[in-house]
Amino acid sequence: MNIPTITAQDWVPLWPALILTLGATVLLMSEVFSQRHTSRAYQGVLAAITALLAGVTALSNAFQPAHGVFLGFGVLDPFSSFLTVVVCIGLLLATLLASGFLRQRNAERGEFYALMLFASAGMSLLAMSAELITLFINLEVLSVATYALTSYLRRGPRPSEAGFKYFILGAFSSALLLYGIALLYGATGTTLLYTGTSDVGRMASIATALPAAFADPNKKMLIFAAILLIAAGFAFKIAAVPFHMWTPDVYEGAPTPVTALMSVGVKAAAFAAMLRVFLVLGTATDPKLAMTLFSTLAFLTMVGGNLLALPQRNVKRMLAYSSIAHAGYILLGVAALFAVPSTPNEFHLLGSTTMSVASEATGFRSDTLRAILFYLLAYTVTSAGSFGAIAALERREDEDKPFAWDLDRFSGLATRRPGWAVAMAVFMLSLGGIPPTIGFMGKLLLFRSAVDAGLVGLAVVGMLTSAAAVYYYLRVVVYMFMRPAPEGQIAPERHWGTEIALVLSSVTVVVLGVVPGSLSDWLAKAGTLFLGN
Repeated sequence: MNIPTITAQDWVPLWPALILTLGATVLLMSEVFSQRHTSRAYQGVLAAITALLAGVTALSNAFQPAHGVFLGFGVLDPFSSFLTVVVCIGLLLATLLASGFLRQRNAERGEFYALMLFASAGMSLLAMSAELITLFINLEVLSVATYALTSYLRRGPRPSEAGFKYFILGAFSSALLLYGIALLYGATGTTLLYTGTSDVGRMASIATALPAAFADPNKKMLIFAAILLIAAGFAFKIAAVPFHMWTPDVYEGAPTPVTALMSVGVKAAAFAAMLRVFLVLGTATDPKLAMTLFSTLAFLTMVGGNLLALPQRNVKRMLAYSSIAHAGYILLGVAALFAVPSTPNEFHLLGSTTMSVASEATGFRSDTLRAILFYLLAYTVTSAGSFGAIAALERREDEDKPFAWDLDRFSGLATRRPGWAVAMAVFMLSLGGIPPTIGFMGKLLLFRSAVDAGLVGLAVVGMLTSAAAVYYYLRVVVYMFMRPAPEGQIAPERHWGTEIALVLSSVTVVVLGVVPGSLSDWLAKAGTLFLGN
């Protein structure tokens, strides 16, 4: 029996997750030795520092050559490193928001921050997983932690309902994903996505075994079923229509800093895993199948998410439906990765038209992947900031009331807290894709990739739904700047963590919207290395 060789280099990509895990352990131990009425303000600071250290470490890893680690079960490449950076940015903003939010409710405990760090460690490991069982385990690590975070406050029926619904959604998605993995293993005899190192050069991988299995008529339907089940499992995680179901209820019932982390971190990690899996499955089987699948999901999600957000007066619920719509925009980019020219007689709304000029030689797929990564970063800083503004305006005594997050809560905010109003306006403009914000640049890159891929009809649908979304985003701005504050309404309490999070988010939204060039160029290189890997 040959004992596998694991070198120090194999541990390099795990450092961000190890830092997050160590920080979570320290926070848990600090709670053990803390007295009941002892101040726990240091815990939020420690969690934020841990997130910052993990993000810096992941960023330093991004400049290393792409290679497989742990016998090919994991991959260190700019793609996984950048997704870890995005997760750490979302975690940093969420921990800053949580400090003041929990202090106002006398609920600041070490286990809250520890769960956030454990969930983020799972997200980081998920982004670099190159083997399906490892991927599934990491997905469960982040899921279990977020289940607990969702119902952390346990005040009133909302948190308990949100936690239960999120658990049911997670159980369905995990069951579908695991069943699809089992079918794929039955067809190929392996769960390794692709060969990453010379040590596993002797091992079969799905990338090498799937073409032959797909050509076998006896296994073809098995592979089709596996692809559909795996896609459905990921669709639950990214809240794509029609798999969104209780996602708005979960977002509304969870503590708002947790909602911020879920809307950005879980979504980014799930998209990373989905891309890594389907760039193997789609390429090794029939790219048109993957294109049709993701085009349909993108169409339903963009239209459904925006239409459901239009009538919402509950701002937190509106942003939940908005997050669904933004998942549709990212799915548009995913569909463009698999675009193939269609025949003249095919329906061209969801399929690729004969106008497609994309080719591997022009670096089209790396540009599309760059657009997806840039949009994930844009949505992370924008969404986390917008949920931060909501958290700042919440009052503990109103959490179990139907008007807790009503639009009227934002009335006259420009006179009560002008800085918060300006930051929230910046976030709303960015989510609506209005220049000169990072949201505009993200949508520009995604829609251009879709048009280059020949998905003209789908790009038009995306632009029309994005234009419709401007209505409910600007409605928040109108209430903040053009409606008087209710009589007797006191100014919301300020907290240093909230202020820092709002400043960091709003400045990033504007700066990267005006000068995105250097980051965009680096992401294009990251996309090329990832596709080449």
